[in-house]
Amino acid sequence: MQTSRHVLFDRSEMKDRHLVRKKIREHIADKAKLPILIFPEGTCINNTSVMMFKKGSFEVGGTIHPVAIKYDPRFGDAFWNSTKYSMMTYIFNLMTSWAIVCNVWYLPPMVKEEEEDAVHFANRVKAVIAARGGMSVLPWDGGLKRKKVKESFKEEQQKKYCQIV
Repeated sequence: MQTSRHVLFDRSEMKDRHLVRKKIREHIADKAKLPILIFPEGTCINNTSVMMFKKGSFEVGGTIHPVAIKYDPRFGDAFWNSTKYSMMTYIFNLMTSWAIVCNVWYLPPMVKEEEEDAVHFANRVKAVIAARGGMSVLPWDGGLKRKKVKESFKEEQQKKYCQIV
């Protein structure tokens, strides 16, 4: 990856975030360069939903060319349920499946609207991708697969529930 034009960074390091933002801005300003491929979810889940997008790729400006990707599990499942299968079992199942098939839809380019912030722009792009792939939109990110839910998020949901009750 280091011999190509990948932009590597540590998401938890604030200096890295600023450096990546700068590199992406420079890249999109150079019209001779090819577009950058970014997976704003940061992870992949079970093919039923689109999770929260990381806002960084929507802060830098430029045109977003959304792509909806949805795997067809009829011939083989591309997803690893780590609570159900070991890594070796997953690899064996993947390598012995008849085929891994996915549908790919290239959607019309989108640009950030004048009064729109990066989060709203990301959510608008996410909604278009989810609609085309026939998936639901989730308001949380893939970190929930590996981390406990933040207390502030729990409290916010509890307050909303109390207002309903």
